[in-house]
Amino acid sequence: MMNRYIRFDWALKRLLRQKANFVVLEGFLTSLLGETIRIERILESEGNKTTKDDKFNRLDMLAENSRGELVIIEVQNNRELDYFHRMLYGTAKAVTEYISEGEPYSQIRKLYSVNIVYFDLGQGKDYVYHGRTEFYGLHEKDKLLLTKAQQKQFRYSAAGDLYPEYYILRVDDFDKVAVDSLDEWVSFLKTGDIPDDAQAPGLAEARERLRVDRMSAEERSVYKSHMEAVRYQRSVIQTGLIEGRIEGREEGREEGREEGRIKGREEGRIEGREEGRREGREEGRVTALTEVVLTAVRNGFSEDQIQALIGLTKEEIRGILKDNK
Repeated sequence: MMNRYIRFDWALKRLLRQKANFVVLEGFLTSLLGETIRIERILESEGNKTTKDDKFNRLDMLAENSRGELVIIEVQNNRELDYFHRMLYGTAKAVTEYISEGEPYSQIRKLYSVNIVYFDLGQGKDYVYHGRTEFYGLHEKDKLLLTKAQQKQFRYSAAGDLYPEYYILRVDDFDKVAVDSLDEWVSFLKTGDIPDDAQAPGLAEARERLRVDRMSAEERSVYKSHMEAVRYQRSVIQTGLIEGRIEGREEGREEGREEGRIKGREEGRIEGREEGRREGREEGRVTALTEVVLTAVRNGFSEDQIQALIGLTKEEIRGILKDNK
């Protein structure tokens, strides 16, 4: 389970900032977008900065392709109820960052937001979703197109083509045999394995670059320690979520019965269950994060390493250590 996160998040992000390794990212985006993609460079966004006050400080990767379009890639391993809002904020921030004051609006870049998530995001049967803006007439039901002059200037045909597009890969929901290049990539993101007969562009290069036996002794040590920490983290968090749901249901039922005697049995059960679930999940999350921090410290991880691993602030980490001397 942990390899799927390590291979694309830790190792791939480390490698893709080198020009020689763009072929891997190009292969992934070509399979996803259905057209040949060439990456020119990895950009340093304001969102890459680790400032406390900026909500958009967890950007995984921002790339520019050969057409001058921007591609955001986010890998999210932890559940976030407001993740859809985060996607929206991320695209808005990137759009405004890459147009200078005084420039005409025509300089706003086309942007793709690619989100690789390892939790249940929304409700749906598919494992890859694509969202885009389209304009249709309320009366004639026709699609709003760009004028000939606009098409020549912007190289798109419809008005909606100018707006950001979103891709969501719900990796955990993939449970099929890979039948095309995108399936092969999703399978890799889920399992961390690349079959010898994989045909998807970029996967052969990814396999070669991710070989642990090609790492230096120091890199291999960091890699193995990180893998072990993430394995333990995911196990503890998953256990906490399960236990939290169970405890939440039990507490919810009991509270629901008590409130039901006062406000009405059915209303009380509903409110009690919901409150119990919320409390149970939060208690499970706090317990899981505490276990991860304590285990990481016992294994010699620094505050910076723990912060990078699970996203807590140093003040939160120190608070956990103080409460668990």
